[in-house]
Amino acid sequence: MAKALSGARGRGRSADELDTILTSFDTSYAWNYGSVKEGLRDLYEKAKREQWNGTLQLAWNTAVDPESEIIPAAFNPLQDYGPFKRLDRKQVAHFRHATISWQLSQFLHGEQGALITASQLVGAVPWAEAKFYAASQTMDEARHVEVFSRYLREKLEWEWPINPNLKRLLDIILTDSRWDLKYLGMQILVEGLAMAAFANLYQLAEEPLLKELIHYVMRDEARHVAFGVLSLAGHYRQMPANELAEREDFVIEACLLMRDRLVGEEIAEAIGFDPTEVRAIILESPIMQMFRQALFARVVPNIKRLGLLTPRVRRAFEEMRVIQFEDADPEAQDRALGLA
Repeated sequence: MAKALSGARGRGRSADELDTILTSFDTSYAWNYGSVKEGLRDLYEKAKREQWNGTLQLAWNTAVDPESEIIPAAFNPLQDYGPFKRLDRKQVAHFRHATISWQLSQFLHGEQGALITASQLVGAVPWAEAKFYAASQTMDEARHVEVFSRYLREKLEWEWPINPNLKRLLDIILTDSRWDLKYLGMQILVEGLAMAAFANLYQLAEEPLLKELIHYVMRDEARHVAFGVLSLAGHYRQMPANELAEREDFVIEACLLMRDRLVGEEIAEAIGFDPTEVRAIILESPIMQMFRQALFARVVPNIKRLGLLTPRVRRAFEEMRVIQFEDADPEAQDRALGLA
């Protein structure tokens, strides 16, 4: 699994190019229509109650200046970087525009990956009630792709290709034939990291339409992570050692890949900065180190809940300096954000 993850190929592509990958997985009928997994039926009922229409419920008439401080300038890790300090006012505004459009573009591409994964889960999961919920999530993800795409096109007028590291991880999730790896990769890891990133943006953003959009999306995403936790509960407790080792490989490699994708060398190249210098500054920036660690505030406790915080995974999380989140409470985080 680690070798497959490291070797998966993906690159940024233009917005009008079709990218096709070959996928294959077992599709299961589930003839037992009763309750099999505790909590899934209630989660599905909640999903039905919380459906929303981005066309009608978001204030698309809000005027947005894409070069304004949508995120406060104080959170720019390149503030003291020589080439950045030499930018004039117009160039700084262009840099701000590049940064927020790149970040939201990666959210958009990740949501499309989640859309396709959720549609796969409808066929792959072995319980009827999980199929119900996966179908509702597919609708959620379609809505997320819709609203992020519209915001990028109409308000920011700048969409970036997918980051190669994110593309590599999505390819692995989509092409793996095992349903639990799809859950683990998307619901626990990608969605868990996305929730933390959304929460950070929601708290920092000063543009009201984006803030409202993010809050609607987070309500859905909190349920999606719960879907993974409920579905995988107990699944890894009695798994044979060789199969469990493959899941350990996947967790470790995926977490490293997601952590390292958040550097944004593409922005440096577009602005004319040295990508190597920018990468070093961002990796060493105290602000960015705290942000990158905080992304795992939901992932680590959920990995522990599932019984995957094995000695090997624990060592990896210690080296990543995220093990301090093992006893964090994701539900309390949701309540603090008004999502519960």
